[in-house]
Formats: sequence, C-alpha cells, structure tokens
Amino acid sequence: MKKILFLVLVLLISSNFVKAGVPPIDVTYNDGIYHIVLKGDKIKKHIKFISSESLITNKEAHQRAKSKLTVNAGYFDPENQKSMSYIVSDRVTMEDPQVNETLLYNPVLRRNMDKILNRTEFRVVECDRGEYRYEIVPHKSSIDFGCALITSAQGGPLVYPQLRLEEEAFIIKNKEGEVVRESCSVLHKTARTIIGLKGDDAHILIITDKHPMDMYEVHEYVKSLGWDRAMAFDGGSSTSMNYLNKYNVTSVGDGAGRSLKSFLIVN
Repeated sequence: MKKILFLVLVLLISSNFVKAGVPPIDVTYNDGIYHIVLKGDKIKKHIKFISSESLITNKEAHQRAKSKLTVNAGYFDPENQKSMSYIVSDRVTMEDPQVNETLLYNPVLRRNMDKILNRTEFRVVECDRGEYRYEIVPHKSSIDFGCALITSAQGGPLVYPQLRLEEEAFIIKNKEGEVVRESCSVLHKTARTIIGLKGDDAHILIITDKHPMDMYEVHEYVKSLGWDRAMAFDGGSSTSMNYLNKYNVTSVGDGAGRSLKSFLIVN
C-alpha cells in the first residue's frame, strides 16, 4: 500500500513539474483570425527573436528552433535578403537596417531615414531581481535604469493607442496632404501579424486572408479587445504562424509559405 501511495505521489509531482515547465499558450480561431495569448511571467523567459542568414519559411524556422510557437517578425528586402528592422537576440544586435543598401540608396527612404529607424519595436527586458517585462516602444526609446534588453524585433507601425502611419513613414504625403507613397499595404485590406499587450500578457493576432484588414480596421479591432498597446509585424504574404504540430498558417501563393528573415519563437 505504501509503495502504491509513493508511486502515485511521484507521478503527481512529475506531472506538475512537466506542466510547470510548459509555457502557457492559448490559441483560438474565429472568423479567419487566430488569437494567441502568452500568459503570465514564466513565459517571458521563453520568448526570443531570431534571424536567419538566408531567407527561410516560418515552418523551417519552427522546425530548426524546435519551438512550440513560431511567428513571422520584422521587415526585410527579399532581393538582397537584408533586414529592414532591428533584431536583438540574447542581448546582441543581430540585424541592423543601417547596413541595408535599400534604405541607404533609395532617395525617398533616405529622406525619411530617421522615421524608419525609429519605427516601433517589441521588447523583452530584464530588470532588477530577474523581473522580465514587455515593452512596445519606438526603437530609440531608452531602457530604464537597472534593466537590460534581452530580445526585440522592430516592425511597425504602432497600431494602438495611436495609429502612427505617417510618423513612421508607412505613408508619405505631399504638401497638399495627398498620400504619394504607401508601404506594406497599410491602407489596403490584407493579412496581418499583430502583437500587443493587455495587462501583463502578450497577445498576437494572425489575421489571415479570410479576414483581411487595413490598419484602421486593425486599430478598431484591438481597441474592441481591450488591449493596452499594439503594433504590427510584417504582414501580407509574410503572415505566418506555426504552433506545435497543430496549427500551420502560410501565406497565399504556392502554399509553401513565403521565405522570411526574422521570427518570434517560444521554446
């Protein structure tokens, strides 16, 4: 009898240990939109942004990293395969858009370089006593004293509480106030990858081609969800998500998914 009780106790302890080690991830699907919730403090240490030397699909990144969740992240130039977003991984800057000749040699982009380099990013920072927290801030925002940047990915624009299309050079207007340049189809309905904060939890929306939105619609949608802050990652044909072996979202096209530069992973 004592042996049986001991075995039951061991199994219960082992079960609780395994559950405690698994980051809590909730994934729901409704009307063409996946809503992912990364709950609690423990999962913050499991979030990491990575970049690939060559372009790979979200599924390939998911398999290589052996991650539970993989989502597309920052912007990039598919021709020269260089990032147009800052990516920090394990406290090291892995991607710097200032070395991308697409930005340096394009006269329109060069005139708006300050806005582009200061686009919004998602951060995980570690502060005193090992406290981890999220931030959604412009890239040039300072880090609080006593804190260190662990991992981050720049994207943009900020979607909520303000929609910063012009401030981050996603739209450029002439003197008459007319839009003369639009980036990332921000004014058109397309698939989107959105990340945001509500309370102490991180939320991700994978808005598929079945429910495409422009950025104004995204703003209203995250407002209706009660989020505190939200920003965009790369979207359109880059919109991708893999969760375990359960969910696989790829972009339109040949079904294999677009090859990408950077990713959010949860291990």
